[in-house]
Amino acid sequence: STAAQAGNLESWLQHAFGLAGRPFAAGALTVLAADGEPAGDCWVRADPVHLRLARDRLIVVPDAAFALAREEADALVEALNRHFGGALALRVIDARHWCARLEEDLALEAPSALECAGRDVDLTARIGGEAGKRWSRALNEAQMLLHSHPVNQAREARGDPPVNSLWLWGAGRMPREAKSGWESVSAADPLPLGLARAAGAQPRALPLSAQEWLARAPQEGRHLVVLEALRAPLALAQEAEYRECIDLLEKRWFAPLLAALRTGRAGMVTVHVPDAGASFEAARGDLRRFWRRRRPLERYA
Repeated sequence: STAAQAGNLESWLQHAFGLAGRPFAAGALTVLAADGEPAGDCWVRADPVHLRLARDRLIVVPDAAFALAREEADALVEALNRHFGGALALRVIDARHWCARLEEDLALEAPSALECAGRDVDLTARIGGEAGKRWSRALNEAQMLLHSHPVNQAREARGDPPVNSLWLWGAGRMPREAKSGWESVSAADPLPLGLARAAGAQPRALPLSAQEWLARAPQEGRHLVVLEALRAPLALAQEAEYRECIDLLEKRWFAPLLAALRTGRAGMVTVHVPDAGASFEAARGDLRRFWRRRRPLERYA
């Protein structure tokens, strides 16, 4: 195993694709993942969130904590675009991932909404100067529009959290310096897939299991698989869901990958755990080291 500085998945991806020290243009990369053309425009992720009032604070509830249908997302974004005109051109990538094209560059340092789950966070505190004031006004307008929208009224009537704000993060222009040591990148989230496209690697949808992935993976080369199943239950303190995800990862991914090592289908498996700042590597020869005591996956996760 090797140790590194602990961080979130986004910071690990930024470093892994050679973009450390630069603004992480998550918005532009997400557009690229959806076969869009970010061109030279400034894009930002503008993901749907629910802000819950807790006494005198607003608590962030990220999109991972509630269900949102694509048709609901489309209706909300259409209303926002109609209201803002070209100043905030929103695009729905999928129900949970939205992006906005901006008329001007935005200096914004903010993590994803999932990283801030359950925390009291000022949505515009990390935007300085006049831009911060303008975005504060724009977000207030967006929140008022969302509050009265029929989609949110229907959600509240059936007991679902309304989408009452946007979470801005990952502002910037398309990076030209991305590089990859992998032949392909498999992920469910569009951000790693956008990085793959930017770096010239093959983007692939994440299959349900390692068996499916191995069946279509080439025989040679290095490949990255991004498994985020544990991320939301950990951020949302969902213990039962976390346990279920651990079991599924073991069954669907790590046990089959161990079998692939034994048969020689895989030459080496490396597990990166960004939150722990650690990596664990196993080659086929390591399986003969019988004196090493097996430890549960949970210890590494």
